[in-house]
Amino acid sequence: MLRMDSDKRYKEDLKSKIAKLKEEKKAVIIVHNYQRDEVQDIADITGDSLALSQAAVKTDAKVIVFCGVHFMAESAAILNPDKLVLLPVKEAGCPLADMITLEKLRAVKGKYPDAPVVCYVNTTAAIKAESDICCTSSNAVNIVRSLEDKKRVIFVPDKNLGKYVQSKVPDKEIILWEGFCPTHIKVQEEHIRKVKDLHPNALVIAHPECNSEVLDKSDVVTSTGGMIKYIKNSDRKKFIIATESGLFYKLKKDNIDKEFFLPTEQLICPNMKLNTLGWVYHSLEFLEYKVSVPQDIAKRAKLTLDRMLEVSGEPSGSAISGV
Repeated sequence: MLRMDSDKRYKEDLKSKIAKLKEEKKAVIIVHNYQRDEVQDIADITGDSLALSQAAVKTDAKVIVFCGVHFMAESAAILNPDKLVLLPVKEAGCPLADMITLEKLRAVKGKYPDAPVVCYVNTTAAIKAESDICCTSSNAVNIVRSLEDKKRVIFVPDKNLGKYVQSKVPDKEIILWEGFCPTHIKVQEEHIRKVKDLHPNALVIAHPECNSEVLDKSDVVTSTGGMIKYIKNSDRKKFIIATESGLFYKLKKDNIDKEFFLPTEQLICPNMKLNTLGWVYHSLEFLEYKVSVPQDIAKRAKLTLDRMLEVSGEPSGSAISGV
């Protein structure tokens, strides 16, 4: 009990120090939905990765502390060239984003020279710069459909999201990349079945990064932003949520009359969880770790984001659901 009280006091003290530093540095703290509960508590803005980067454009802050992973901070830096973008933990990377390299992408482009490259937002700035148009998990189907004169599309790097897009756009050939999210693929069909047996009236909502067997067993397939919106507007009271466990904090806070169940306790992204209150405090105090993108790469990467926004009918600076 004493240890719990001490831990609580420590966190509250850190939150106060962070609030003071944030004001001094004219900073904004933006936090992805998969972050630790206490990190979500200090957020000025929470949401999906690209939505956070877009929302940051609207702030008058001079410093952006991005509590997420590296590719997200890169997107924020691309869209906010006049702001200092900080990632509290420089080792917070994304295994999915690391599953594709420029050399291998260029080799595939050489095999299919007429096929445009649609890159998932979960990619590095360099991969975005080598692609034709970007997409998020919420708009991937519409982005691929928008390429009306193209019968073949290279989709990178998430094969599960690509398979989901293929199921919705059967008139196109989707060249898939063998990438995947190490967290979402931990959900198996048997996990869904077991929890469903315990809660037969629960609605199953899954992220499209899950494998196709799980998606086939789901009632709703959507991004984290889509999940938040759907559940808020739903009359149902029980939900089985197949995505990273960090989303539960917001879901429970925003829907106190509803119940949520994880299909497996393994739904934890270790990279997302690297960010702590202590690292956020360190980031603000020493303005570390700066994330920047070389100008030539940033310029080309921004084009892929702008093309996506144009297709989605979203002006630059507006928020869109992403990861």
